[in-house]
Amino acid sequence: MRLGAELLRHWYDVNAAWCGPVYLSSPCDDSLAGIFQAAGIQDIREYYYWDDKQRDICLDKLLEDLETAPEQSVVVLAASAHCPTGADLSQNQWAVITQLILRRRLFPFLMLPAQALCYGDLERDAWPVQLCASNGIELLCAQSFSHCFGLYGEAVGHLLCVLKHNSLLLSVQSQADKIVKSLWSQPSVGGARVVATVLSNPAHLVEWQGEVKHIVERCMLIREVLRERLRLLGTPGCWDHLTQQRGLYCCMGLNGQQVEFLSKWRHVYLLPSGCLNVSAINGRNLSYVAESIHLALTTSL
Repeated sequence: MRLGAELLRHWYDVNAAWCGPVYLSSPCDDSLAGIFQAAGIQDIREYYYWDDKQRDICLDKLLEDLETAPEQSVVVLAASAHCPTGADLSQNQWAVITQLILRRRLFPFLMLPAQALCYGDLERDAWPVQLCASNGIELLCAQSFSHCFGLYGEAVGHLLCVLKHNSLLLSVQSQADKIVKSLWSQPSVGGARVVATVLSNPAHLVEWQGEVKHIVERCMLIREVLRERLRLLGTPGCWDHLTQQRGLYCCMGLNGQQVEFLSKWRHVYLLPSGCLNVSAINGRNLSYVAESIHLALTTSL
């Protein structure tokens, strides 16, 4: 993301020093705004994404915000595994958004933080990137391998740049090389070699894909069982959104007081927005987590 932000400053608008605006989803990963600001882009704005009451994406308000965005605005969108909600745009919603991007001349900066950990399929998780490219849309896509390869201490990533004119590729790559040297000088290659070895070896690739699919199936099973436990406990509200969302994270729809209750009295820790890490739940603690959520919603705070 940081490399992409720096590249936008140096390359996106060749006639002037481009400085925004950049549109981020509300909510989004807390670090995103700081990444763009560190690159010198201070004009950070938000577009509506998650509706707490409906516990779903509000496409109408999202489109309304992007419709009023100035031309050449950068729109940061999660291709899959939206953080922190776990709610991803459907293929029909992506089709509408890409048409708006073309009409309003916006620039998409896509994110793939955990490819294959939503649907268990590399192609399906990356489908929005392919859709934009097939519509002739220039884009950047920042991809992380930390989650899907378990390389949390290595920070292995990949920046994809799709341009309309091949003549610009060498100059953009040269600019990116200079930025990389100024940012990291000599980044660690250990994690990158692990990823390259697995992806370039057909046998390793098949084995890795099978393991990733198993993780996805496990997370979906956890979601289903948690939803059922909450139903049996008589927990207030509808919990269907647990299985409608995908990936490692889930926006539970809890308020600040309820999140504080969970951490203070039950030692169940969520983000302030009510985001839960589904992969941290297992057969030993699932009942406890469900009971804790039930208590947070039924106890007088």
